[in-house]
Amino acid sequence: MQIRRLAKAFSSQFKSIIYEVAPSHRQQSRLLSGSFILLSASVLVGVMNLLYNLVVAHMLGPEGFSHATVVYTLLVVSSAVTLSVQVVCAKMVASHDSYEEKAAIYSGLHWKAWKLAIVASVCLILAKDFIAKYLNLPDSRLIVLLALGTAFYIPLGARRGAIQGKYAFRVFGINLMLEAFIRLLGAWVLIRLGMGAAGAVLAGALGVMMAYFFAFTGLKREPENKLQITAHFREGVQANIFFIGMVIINNFDIVLAKHFFPAEEAGLYAAVGLVGRVIIICAWSVVNAMFPMSAGEKAKGRQSNSILLTSLAMVLGILGLLFLSIWLTPSNFWDATFGKSFQMTGYGSLQSLMILYALSTGIYSLSIVVISYEMSRKIANTAWVQLAFSGALIFGIYMFHDSLRQIIWVQVVLMTILLAIVAVPILWSSFMSEAPPLQEVRGNIRRLRPITEQEAVAEFLKNEIYHEEFDPYRSKIERLVSTPNLENADENALRKALLYLRRGAMWRELPDDTKWFEVEMATTDLAGVRVFPRAQWRRVSQGSFYLYDVVQEIRRASAEEPDDEFFSKLRRLSNDETVNRTVLLIGLNDTEPVTILDGNHRIAASMLVAPETVLKRFRFLCGFSPRMNECCWYETNMTTLWRYAKNRMRYMPYDPEVDIGRLLQNAS
Repeated sequence: MQIRRLAKAFSSQFKSIIYEVAPSHRQQSRLLSGSFILLSASVLVGVMNLLYNLVVAHMLGPEGFSHATVVYTLLVVSSAVTLSVQVVCAKMVASHDSYEEKAAIYSGLHWKAWKLAIVASVCLILAKDFIAKYLNLPDSRLIVLLALGTAFYIPLGARRGAIQGKYAFRVFGINLMLEAFIRLLGAWVLIRLGMGAAGAVLAGALGVMMAYFFAFTGLKREPENKLQITAHFREGVQANIFFIGMVIINNFDIVLAKHFFPAEEAGLYAAVGLVGRVIIICAWSVVNAMFPMSAGEKAKGRQSNSILLTSLAMVLGILGLLFLSIWLTPSNFWDATFGKSFQMTGYGSLQSLMILYALSTGIYSLSIVVISYEMSRKIANTAWVQLAFSGALIFGIYMFHDSLRQIIWVQVVLMTILLAIVAVPILWSSFMSEAPPLQEVRGNIRRLRPITEQEAVAEFLKNEIYHEEFDPYRSKIERLVSTPNLENADENALRKALLYLRRGAMWRELPDDTKWFEVEMATTDLAGVRVFPRAQWRRVSQGSFYLYDVVQEIRRASAEEPDDEFFSKLRRLSNDETVNRTVLLIGLNDTEPVTILDGNHRIAASMLVAPETVLKRFRFLCGFSPRMNECCWYETNMTTLWRYAKNRMRYMPYDPEVDIGRLLQNAS
C-alpha cells in the first residue's frame, strides 16, 4: 500500500510539473510526436553521415578527407540561403489555413529559390580558382561539383519548407534520410572507382539532387489560383541574417582550420567536428517541429512560451545523452574507428577534443532554439546578435589558432556569452509574464460573514467525494460529508485527512494566515475572477486566466473540437442541477483579482449557458491573505513554483490513509 501510494504521489507530482511547463494538450502532442519523428530520422541521418565520413576518412586518409570535408562544408555554408528559404516558407505555410493560400506561397518561393540558386552556382564557378587556392585544394573542379549541388540545394529548401509548414514531419524525415543515404552509397562507389575526393564531393551533390526530386509537398498551384502572397521583406532579411550567422558558427572553424593548418591536422579537426554536426542535427530536429507550430499559434493570436520551454527541455535531454555516450565510449574506440593515421601527437586522444567540441556545440544549440523561437513569433533582433558573434568567432580564430584545442576554446567562450545574451531576456519574460498583472482588474467583493477553515474544507470535500480515491471509504463517510457537524473535532480532522488524500498538495500551498469568509459578488466583480491556472485550463487560457477571456476561448475552441472530452464535460455540467453550489476563491484582499480554487468547471459551464445567472446560482467562499501571492495557485512564478516543489518533496512521506483509518476506527 505504501509503495503504491508513493508511486501515485510521484506520478501526480510529475504531472503537475509537466503542466507547469508544457503547452496545451494538442500543441504538446504535436510537438512531441513531430520532434520524435524528426529526432528518429535525425539519428539515422547522423549515423549515415558518420558512416560517410568514416568511409571517406578510411579510403582517402587525412589529406584527402580534409579536401572532401572542406568542399562539403562549403555546400553546407550555402545552406544559409537554403534554410532561409525553408524557414520563411514553413512559417508562411503554417500561418495560412486554406490549400490555395499554401499552394500560392510555395509556388512563389520555389521559383525565387531557383533564381537564387542559378546566381549562386554561376558565382561559384567564376570564383573556383580563387577558392581552390585559398583552401589549398588540389583541383578547382571540386568547386564546379560544389556548384552543381548548390543549384539544387536552394530550391530544395522551398520544398522542405512547404512540407514542414504542413506538419508533414514523417515525409520531412524520410527526405532527410534519402539525401544522407545517397551521399553515403555514392561516396563508397565513386571513391572505389578511383575518383578520390571528387567522388566524395559528387556523392554529396547527387544526394541533394535526389532529395529535391523526391521532396513531395502535396501542394500544386492550379491555373485558376491567382493568389499572390509574398513574404514580407523583413522576414527574408531576418532568415538570411540568422542562417548566415548559423552556418558561419557551425562551419567556418573547419574552413579556417584547413587554411591555417597542414592537411593532416585539418583532417583531424574535421574528424573531431563530426560530433558537433551530430549535436546540431539532433537539436535542429526539435526546432523543425517547434518552428511551424509556434508560428501557427502566433498567427492565431495565442501565447506559446511553454512551447519554448518544452523544446529547451528536450534539447537538454538530448545533449545529456550525447555527452554521456561520448564520455563512456573508450578512447580506443575512436582511434580504431578513424584509423591510425588520425592518431597525432601533441593533441592527446580524439575523445578529449570531442568532449570539448561537444561542449561548445551543445551551448550553441540552446541558443539556436531560443533564436528560432523568437523568429517564429516576430522579427528577431537576436539574429543580428548571432551574426555579430559569428564575426567575432572568425576574428577570434584568426587571433588565437596556435593549436586545434585553442580554436575550440575560442568557440566555448564566445558561445557561452551568446547564450547568456539571447536566452536570459526571453526566459525571464516567459517565466515572469505567465500570470496577468495583479493590478489589472479591480473589484469590490463584499464580505458577508467569517467562516472557519473547517467549513471551507467541508464544502471543498463535497465536490471531491465522487473520485475513485474515496471508493474504499464512501459508505462510511457519506453522512459526515453531506451533513457535516462542524462542532465535532474528530469529524473535522477526518474531513481534512480525506481532503488531503486528493488535494493535500493544493491546500498546503495556502498561507497559514488565510482567513475564510462567505462573500457576495456583483456582476462587475466577475471581471476580476481568474480560473485555476493548471492542467486543462492552461490549454484554453491562451495567456489570460481571467474568467471572461477563458470562456470566450472555450466557445471558440469547442466549436472547432466538439467531441473533445473537456468541452463535453462542461456541456454535461451546464445541464446538471445536482452539482455543488459552493465555489471556493482565494485572493489578497477585497479589491484585488481572485482565483477560483474549487469550482472552475461549474462556473465556466454556467457562464457558457447563462452568464447572467452565475451570481444567483452559486454561493461563494473566499480565503483572503496578504501573503496569497506566495501561493502558486494564485500567482505563478519561479519563486512560488519552487516553494510548491519543496512542499511536494517535504510531504511525500505523509500518508493520509493512515490518519483516515485511525479516525474512522475512533468514530466507529
